[in-house]
Amino acid sequence: MPPSALTAKTASLVSCTVCHLLIRKHTGTADSLGQCPRCGATLHSRKRNSIARTWALILAAFLFYIPANLIPITKITSLGAVQTDTIMSGVIYFIATGMWPIALIIFVASIFVPLLKLLVLTFLLISVQRRSNWRPKDRTRLYRLIEAIGRWSMVDIFAVTILIALVHLGAIANIEAQKGVLFFAAVVVITMFAAMSFDPRLIWDTKEPEDACEYPA
Repeated sequence: MPPSALTAKTASLVSCTVCHLLIRKHTGTADSLGQCPRCGATLHSRKRNSIARTWALILAAFLFYIPANLIPITKITSLGAVQTDTIMSGVIYFIATGMWPIALIIFVASIFVPLLKLLVLTFLLISVQRRSNWRPKDRTRLYRLIEAIGRWSMVDIFAVTILIALVHLGAIANIEAQKGVLFFAAVVVITMFAAMSFDPRLIWDTKEPEDACEYPA
């Protein structure tokens, strides 16, 4: 974007995050700009405390990610034999039985995607805080990608839920959810909130004049 390009911030305009009405700012450069005249939502030029909130959510997700992969998520009883499985042991089981497609789906959705999302958000936060000018378009596309694919990490939770509902045959065959499911669900939900709390417009603020940039913590 050329340095002389007109932006909403330099033109003293702000967009409502609820109804997307474009409103002219009349109260200087304060972060709180009153209420939207159409829907009544509080107006902000950038998401309030975006960086601090996203960092807090990412750190929490990292903490939950470890037990989510170490603690069993299912307990399977089959003809008296009891077996507990973590996410990775389930992937290994499907590989050993020749069910590669299922193993690949579980690995990508339940292990790779949550970790990738956390790493990408960490990278975006660091780049924003360092006021990096490196490929803002690519970083914006990266943010949109992880925001779109993050919800698919719930595939493993849906699979466990369906199996628990269908397999109730007493001592012959039975599947129960274990504590690992709670940690994994927490990782998925927290990373979704982290992506929502991050404001991608901060990526582009370095392209604006120094006195026009606002960096809510």
